[in-house]
Amino acid sequence: MTAPLLQLQDLSVSYGQVEAVHQVRLDVNEGEIVTVIGPNGAGKTTLLSAAMGLLPASGSITLAGERIARPSVEAMVARGVALVPEKRELFGEMSVEDNLLLGGFSRWRKGQRDQARRMDEVFEIFPRLRERRAQLASTLSGGERQMLAIGRALMARPRLLMLDEPSLGLAPLIVREVLQVVSSLRQHGVSVLLVEQNARAALRVADRAYVLEMGAVALTGDAQDLLNDRRIIDTYLGMGGAVHAAAEAR
Repeated sequence: MTAPLLQLQDLSVSYGQVEAVHQVRLDVNEGEIVTVIGPNGAGKTTLLSAAMGLLPASGSITLAGERIARPSVEAMVARGVALVPEKRELFGEMSVEDNLLLGGFSRWRKGQRDQARRMDEVFEIFPRLRERRAQLASTLSGGERQMLAIGRALMARPRLLMLDEPSLGLAPLIVREVLQVVSSLRQHGVSVLLVEQNARAALRVADRAYVLEMGAVALTGDAQDLLNDRRIIDTYLGMGGAVHAAAEAR
C-alpha cells in the first residue's frame, strides 16, 4: 500500500497555555484534494502553518513515507511542498512576471533553469496572467492576485500545494473560477490541502474533508457525503450557505 503524500499524526500546537490544535490526524494522498473546513477560530490556519513548519508543534509530520524530524519551511519546500498564505504576500511593486520568477527561485538556485517553461505552464493554467505579465501586482484585481499567488507557488513545481482561504475577499463567481483551477491541478500532478471557510465551495472541489472545531477533528469523510450530511448542512451550509449557492449559480 502506497504511503500518503502527507501524513499528520497527533499534531498539536499551543500558544502559551492555550492549545489551538489538538492531536489532529490527517492524510493527503497523491493526486487528491483534501479540504479542512470549520468556523473562524477553529485552528485551520494554525494547522496549515504547523504542517508547513512555520509554527512549532508536537506530533509527527511525514512526507511520502519520510518522517520530517525538524519541520521547517526550508525542509518542506525542499521536499516539494508549497504554501499560498491567506494574505497572498505578493510583491506589489513588481510585475506579474517578476513575481512568478521569484516563485521559481528555489529551482534556479539548484541549477534547474526551466523558469521560462514553468512560466508558460502557469500561463496555460491562468491565461489572464499572461495578458497582465508586465502589470504591477498591486494593480491586479482580487481574483487576479489570488491567481498570481497560486501561480507563483506552482513555479516551484510542488508535489503538494497548501492553500489558506483562497476565497477570502473574492466575489462568489471569482471563487468558483479560482476553485475550478484548484480542482484541475491534480491533472498537473499536484495534490492539494485546502483550508477554507466557504464550506460549500470547498466540498464541491475536494475528494475528502476534515471538519475542525475548537482545534480538533470533529468529523471526516468523503467530501460529497459531507456536502449532503445534515450536520454539515445545519452548521455550515444553512442560510449563509444558501446565499453562497444562489450567488454561485448565477
